[in-house]
Amino acid sequence: MKAFSTLFAFILGAFATVALAAGGYHLLQKVSIPGDDGWDHPTVDTAGRRLYVAHGSQVEVMDVDSGTLVGKIDKTSGAHAIAIVPELGRGFISNGGANSVTIFNPKTLETIGEVKVTGVNPGPIVYDQPTKRIFTFNGGSSNATAIDARDGTVVGTIDLGGTRELAASDAKGHVFVNLVDKNVVLQIDSRTLKAGERWPLGACQRPGTMAIDQKNGRLFVGCGNRLMAILDANDGRLITTVPIGEGRDQAEFDPETGLVFSSNGEGTVTVIRQESPDKYSVLETVKTEPGARTMALDLKTHKIFLPLADLGPAPPATAENPRPRGSIIPGTFRVLIFGM
Repeated sequence: MKAFSTLFAFILGAFATVALAAGGYHLLQKVSIPGDDGWDHPTVDTAGRRLYVAHGSQVEVMDVDSGTLVGKIDKTSGAHAIAIVPELGRGFISNGGANSVTIFNPKTLETIGEVKVTGVNPGPIVYDQPTKRIFTFNGGSSNATAIDARDGTVVGTIDLGGTRELAASDAKGHVFVNLVDKNVVLQIDSRTLKAGERWPLGACQRPGTMAIDQKNGRLFVGCGNRLMAILDANDGRLITTVPIGEGRDQAEFDPETGLVFSSNGEGTVTVIRQESPDKYSVLETVKTEPGARTMALDLKTHKIFLPLADLGPAPPATAENPRPRGSIIPGTFRVLIFGM
């Protein structure tokens, strides 16, 4: 069985390489979504066949096979990210504007409850399977909140000692988070809720995105200076760096094809091939659209989904806001669907 699984993974990887050589990832569909709020990180529930898009004070829900909207989850002020836990029949939304987590039923989209976090502006949200805990990483207070996913109770708080970005779980008792102002990855014991080692990233500066290969213990960290760092999730060893595009904001890893993705706000997705756990190369730079900075991956079809909207002219830069953005142009919010 193990030999068959290895062969199957090799065939899928070879298929991905051939498909990319023949034209690679390309636009399949654009889906318009009502509403003119800002957006953040989407996620795909592969088993449930749904895409969840954080969209201002609500989360839009789309059927990933038909590309049709099937509903929404309201009252999620400043929604940042979503985690789906099929084994518990629950979904979780981090609400940065309400300092809370919404718990909902993925089948009915009905709200089950709301949990106040022990911090300010929860953003990244990660499910850790061994402990059955949800972790939110709170940008306004530089800490993380651990929540029992079964009953919604807060079980602890972890001081991060730095400004958080994205996070991941190895499903073996650790969660990891980027500390963007320290240029390190912080390892956390998900059972004891103790902050552990801090792993430096070498030439990779301003770590923002994170994806994980749980099987091989590899972390993929996208950084602000157009590099992705690959780390050993067991000991923090920096294995290599790979070039990516400008404005990284999300990373994904496909264990079947061995592809790593970086969505970049400049209007590209960098596609990286995992040739072995310690060897990586850029296969393709996919042109998307400027502003398509976040992304979700469907592990069944290997499609990627990128929300974005068109922006008007940016106001002049100030000391308080050195990188201002223009306002969203009404009626332009949409999801781009790319596949091979």
